[in-house]
Amino acid sequence: MKRLRVAVLYNAYQDTTPDPKADTGGILHLRQMIRRMARTIRGLGHNATVIPLAGDLSSLQRKLDNVRPDVVFNQYDDNVHGALYEMRVAAFIRMLGYPMTGSPALGLGLSRYKYMAASLLKGVGIPIPPETVLVERISETDQHKWQFPLIVHPGQEHAGIGLHRDSVVRTKKALKEKVREVLGSYKQPALVQRFLPGREFNVGLVGGRKLSVMPLAEVDYSRLPSSIPPIMSYEAKWIETSVEYKRTHIICPAEVEPRLAALIGRMAVKAFRVVGGWGYGRVDVRLDDDGKPRVLEVNCNPCLDDGLGLARSAARAGISYPELLQAVIRAAFEGPPYDLSLPIFNSKNNGVGSPRQRR
Repeated sequence: MKRLRVAVLYNAYQDTTPDPKADTGGILHLRQMIRRMARTIRGLGHNATVIPLAGDLSSLQRKLDNVRPDVVFNQYDDNVHGALYEMRVAAFIRMLGYPMTGSPALGLGLSRYKYMAASLLKGVGIPIPPETVLVERISETDQHKWQFPLIVHPGQEHAGIGLHRDSVVRTKKALKEKVREVLGSYKQPALVQRFLPGREFNVGLVGGRKLSVMPLAEVDYSRLPSSIPPIMSYEAKWIETSVEYKRTHIICPAEVEPRLAALIGRMAVKAFRVVGGWGYGRVDVRLDDDGKPRVLEVNCNPCLDDGLGLARSAARAGISYPELLQAVIRAAFEGPPYDLSLPIFNSKNNGVGSPRQRR
């Protein structure tokens, strides 16, 4: 690949409350990841410029016009409860005419509107957890005959936000209390699903037109005390001092019967394509009571930090971290399909003009 100008974009917004030091999902760790990523991209021979964005899209346009990147390495991720700006930022980048890594705005939006994404998956025949219901009022919990246990989480969050020990409920009273908390604290509907008791897998995906399935990673909850439900909660993901974090482990590659592994891989690819994912992603899958896989969630633009998540799975496939980032950049120039470059803002980008000017 030729030498490229790469703009590494991330969300630099920070509220007045500092993140706890033990919270690895905070802004401090994000900045460290972005610096590592930029160094790696430069190590590939590209010219990487880090662009922090703290809310002003007009400043983003000015910064991009100054850098004039060949591609925007999009790492913008919402960090405010209920915010759905990451799909808007992605749309804005494309409206300026710049190629962009990862999923387009539609894929990012669908992966955040969890009930809508689950409905799409179910509509094309991809198994999802039973009793997947969007609850917008507490009274709606009386309109269903629930089969417990259930898991309750915010309907528009990601990265484990809003998912805690008490998110698995076993009574109608506990269900109502958790729905009330989601509606009040997160100002969004609650997604209720049957809690699946089986093994949980993360399926890493890399590529554009040709999507490669990385070795499966299994989430091992076997060391958790019985009082803590086996779920990938916010604490298990990010809080280093928590019991959940210390006793939840990832086994990669997972030991899975080949036929089941192939089925999970095919299911993950189909689910990722259905929501419009591109470039790289992660699909979370869990086995039900009968040992059959069901898709929990499709993650477009998951964490790309070195040694974690997708990068860890890629390493098991023999793909180094620099090679992974190069593959993500390469996919940006392959698609997504039918995504025409038709900038509608007065941008200096690459001399790209209107459709009429290009004829």
